[in-house]
Amino acid sequence: MNYEARLKQFEQDLAVVADLAFLPISADLQYLTGVPRDMPNYGWSMHPGAWLEGLWLSSGRPAVLALPRMTAEFGGLGSQQGVNIRVLGDHDDPAAMVSDILEGLGVADAPRIATGDRTHAETLMGLQGLRPGAQFLSATEVLRRQRVIKSEEEIAVMRRAGAITEAAFRDALPSFRHGMTELEVLSEVNFQMRRHGSLGESFTSAMYCSGPQHPMVMGDRLERMPRELQPPVALLFDFGAILDGYCYDFGRTISFGQPTDEFRRIHELVMASQAAGIEALQAGVHTTAQTDAIARQVIEDGGYGEEFRHRLGHAIGMDVHEPPFLTASDQTLLQEGMLFTIEPSIMQLNDYSARVEDVVVARPGGGEKLTDGYQDLIVID
Repeated sequence: MNYEARLKQFEQDLAVVADLAFLPISADLQYLTGVPRDMPNYGWSMHPGAWLEGLWLSSGRPAVLALPRMTAEFGGLGSQQGVNIRVLGDHDDPAAMVSDILEGLGVADAPRIATGDRTHAETLMGLQGLRPGAQFLSATEVLRRQRVIKSEEEIAVMRRAGAITEAAFRDALPSFRHGMTELEVLSEVNFQMRRHGSLGESFTSAMYCSGPQHPMVMGDRLERMPRELQPPVALLFDFGAILDGYCYDFGRTISFGQPTDEFRRIHELVMASQAAGIEALQAGVHTTAQTDAIARQVIEDGGYGEEFRHRLGHAIGMDVHEPPFLTASDQTLLQEGMLFTIEPSIMQLNDYSARVEDVVVARPGGGEKLTDGYQDLIVID
């Protein structure tokens, strides 16, 4: 990835709206510099002075990557190339270091400061203490102009992430048996993603299961995960691998037990809806709202419009959900190189359901899928 060109473009865009930018360790920072993110923790592991952790940037001046000692050493970032690194000792004063950084970057008393959307409130309060007259705006919004269009190099990484995801699904399938719990099924999928080279899950792997005697439960993992999957039941998968900072998102449907004719029809409608959405993903022709409407119409015409409960999809890249969104309220004109999930579903809370999901590139003649296996309903009898 050409980080130098990305950083130069961001500095030019930043100079128009702000005097300083702060980007915490995040997808924004990794996109600009290659500084990697780690897998998140359920609870926050806090280091002394963590509020200064990130990139401090002012147009025309060398950027500074400030790191607490624990992050620099145990996070392996102390030798990061391409940026000036300053390490805060465990007993040093973070406010004093930030004040020195601001002076070095020529930041005035009442600056416009652009911060990444994942910046902690503690950082904002620290900055406000040092520059009480500061005005804050979103650095993520500035950077999004670059991130929304993916280069062919980025698309190639996403294609490989999709191959890892699909290989994990392929190798998990033989282990699935009636009577397994939802947790056991997802644990196998997650294991196979790591086995095939993923750092972990790009988001918490999910499975939505429903059938005539198996009501769909949303959200309550403590109730849902221990449930045994006994036929007849539909298993709707939603998971994705990570590769080089990029996130994949993938979905397929499995039937435990022989599917009924209605179940097969539901699955066929979902696949037809996805095909229509992919065909409609025409750069320079359709908007995001039009793409959603074209795919949605297939399911509405099939009589299941109320069961298509969500947007058609979302942009994706270094974050799992990125704007713009394939939904009725988003009027973004498609551009070549935009990446979207196309993920229609029919979700019946007390009956059979189906979903499919692939990442698709917007092209002038329609979408280009990055994964294409398992188009038929998978049956485990």
